[in-house]
Amino acid sequence: MQNLARNVDVLTQGFKYGISGLMNLASQTSDPQNGVFFVNFNQDCTSLAVGTKSGHKIFSLNSVDHLEKIYENDSEDICIVERLFSSSLVAVVSLSSPRKLKVCHFRKGTEICNYSYSNTILAVKLNRARLVVCLEESLYIHNIRDMKVLHTIRDTPPNLAGLCTLSINSDSCYLAYPGSNTIGEVQIFDAINLQAKTMIPAHDSPLAALAFNPSGNKVATASEKGTVIRVFHVHDGAKLFEFRRGVKRCVSISSLAFSMDSLFLCCSSNTETVHVFKLEEPKEAPASEEVQSWMGFFTKAVSASANYLPSQVTDVFNQGRAFASVHLPFQGLRNVCAITTIQKVLRLLVASADGYLYVYNLDMVEGGDCTLLKQHRLDGKPDEIDGPTVSTTASATVETPAAAQTVQNTDSEKFHEMVAATESPPKGGFRLDDDTEFPPVTQRTD
Repeated sequence: MQNLARNVDVLTQGFKYGISGLMNLASQTSDPQNGVFFVNFNQDCTSLAVGTKSGHKIFSLNSVDHLEKIYENDSEDICIVERLFSSSLVAVVSLSSPRKLKVCHFRKGTEICNYSYSNTILAVKLNRARLVVCLEESLYIHNIRDMKVLHTIRDTPPNLAGLCTLSINSDSCYLAYPGSNTIGEVQIFDAINLQAKTMIPAHDSPLAALAFNPSGNKVATASEKGTVIRVFHVHDGAKLFEFRRGVKRCVSISSLAFSMDSLFLCCSSNTETVHVFKLEEPKEAPASEEVQSWMGFFTKAVSASANYLPSQVTDVFNQGRAFASVHLPFQGLRNVCAITTIQKVLRLLVASADGYLYVYNLDMVEGGDCTLLKQHRLDGKPDEIDGPTVSTTASATVETPAAAQTVQNTDSEKFHEMVAATESPPKGGFRLDDDTEFPPVTQRTD
């Protein structure tokens, strides 16, 4: 009973702070009015997964005007659903069984395997090499091809938000998670060689959001203060960029996301503004133009007096500003943002707890205010014709699982369709033709 009470308490607090790397859209109530518990984009932003009180849905993001539903399951209340790229492999966690992870073939409607953990699952991250399960004070690293537990990172600082991120690049397969719950330390872990890589002192206050760029060599961070976004080099922890999101002190960062070319970084929060930053070094203006402009004179004056000003003041002048921004039709709601190419044009997407996906145009050259192109309902109902739619989202102790885990030996052939899904690109996707030949596998990590 004590363990059950603890799981319920962790789950409740997880909803308060945002389970699953801030992708969970439920706030302080576990039953949002529109029934949407969870929304997340897949690794390359080609699809959108939605978990609701009645099941989960997967939408294709290949069109601005239409949100194509490619799968729907109404069997149970889903609070986490993660799809592996464009394969049929999904990892799901339900509210009714928050300690159990199911890995399923959604097109065939079959369960490949399930794992039970000692505590509530707060986040699941996956790429073509690894699947990571985040609990409040531990992280489990699985080999995605046979789902065996390779390593367990134990005694992590309390992580009620389930904050962690996994690089989508299997060749630079890094895992990032908070190294402290009092200051903004980022622990980088090599999920292939199963060893800690580096610790980055990113912020003075605790972390609120983390994101790797697609190649896995940069990591973006934000703290609970929410005013400054920083980008670091993964290999040596060097700070590459620093952006000022705003000056408000009561800001809760919801998500960070890179574009697939790593040129842009978007940031959403509980305010009505989504910021887009451009990751390029500022170009120096010609000397003649610089001297002639008042701003050029001011910049030179600040630079000249940098040695005499407090470091906090000069830091503000050196921080980059937003390249583009979105003004959402709401504020105070959890949301997740992404930058992706749809129909050969770069778009900014925002999926929100109000049950909608908002699609904005992003001008790659001029930036500025982004134009709302379309909004789609996430509950599966037809989009409204009348309405706001505009036509034209401390270092941990690392242990091997041998002594700590009891995992049944499993014939790896049972996971041959998972191997197919992890190929890049997948070779024909899943090839499970006979469910009786490869029955579901139940494994525990107690």
